[in-house]
Amino acid sequence: MSHLILATNDLAADTLRQSFIANVAVGFVPRFVRGKLASEEQLLMGLERRSAKHGNPGDHWLDGAGCGAVDGFGTRDIGFFELCAKFDSIEIWVDPLPNDQLVLVWLLDLLRPYKEITTKLSLVHADAPVAGYAAESVAKWKLPSFKVADDHLVMAGRAWRAYRAETPGSCFDLLMTDLMIFPRLRSALIALLEELPDKVTGLGATEMDMLGCVNEGHADPKYISEARCYRDVFDAGEAQDALIELAEHPVPPVLLGDPAFDNEDRYFGRSEWKVTLTELGRSLVAREDDMWRHNSIKRWWGGTELTNERLWRWDRDTRLLIAP
Repeated sequence: MSHLILATNDLAADTLRQSFIANVAVGFVPRFVRGKLASEEQLLMGLERRSAKHGNPGDHWLDGAGCGAVDGFGTRDIGFFELCAKFDSIEIWVDPLPNDQLVLVWLLDLLRPYKEITTKLSLVHADAPVAGYAAESVAKWKLPSFKVADDHLVMAGRAWRAYRAETPGSCFDLLMTDLMIFPRLRSALIALLEELPDKVTGLGATEMDMLGCVNEGHADPKYISEARCYRDVFDAGEAQDALIELAEHPVPPVLLGDPAFDNEDRYFGRSEWKVTLTELGRSLVAREDDMWRHNSIKRWWGGTELTNERLWRWDRDTRLLIAP
């Protein structure tokens, strides 16, 4: 019996590959939690057999897979559906983080028309990121495997369409439904909704955590961006981008650099580079001002484009979505 593991991120796939619990273990690299979403056509193209369309690094779904990752079943040029067809059983190993939950519902919605694949598909839900454990330990895990049913496919399609919708309203409505078929999806959706502009300050939860970190006396941008990943929504690169974006507004809440040298000379790792709060930043930490009263916002949350005129907000106290 040939067995394939699909992991919801590439780091988990590396660990699972080294655990030797499947013939092949491969992961997915799309990040859906920050920035404009790729179109369905772009996502599907990435899963096709490699061709001239995959001219840039990362265009093909196996670009990040190590050499020999699919040995015995094809080459790193193989398409996703073609690879799945070669196995008798397939498990999706799902990490609990929000992006992994989005990858899960995207994959299940994608696979829904392919009965020849979904009939041999099961889900394994990890309680913590797989990559945080040694492969030898993972090999000994006895996590339950749940056969994918029509209910999984229907709910996955609903969740994926909700996240891609033009407003966050559909995602918020999902919280009123029974999501236990995906045990980590509810908490993931709440964490994502918390990244919408706050009702008072206009900043998302991770951005507010960053300002709080600076307010506590931390000035190292690398520490600040990596520490904020403890919310588990953004990865380190995304958190770094968010920190830089905060500093680039006409009226910024933070300054990146020492006032004694040119603040435009910026990059992570520069020894004299430090983060400081501005007057606006201190007011935001105290929840006494609104970021978008001073600046313009143009940002994506799922399929929702946020602008000053179309500013969906999140009330962190009541956990309610506030329409523009």
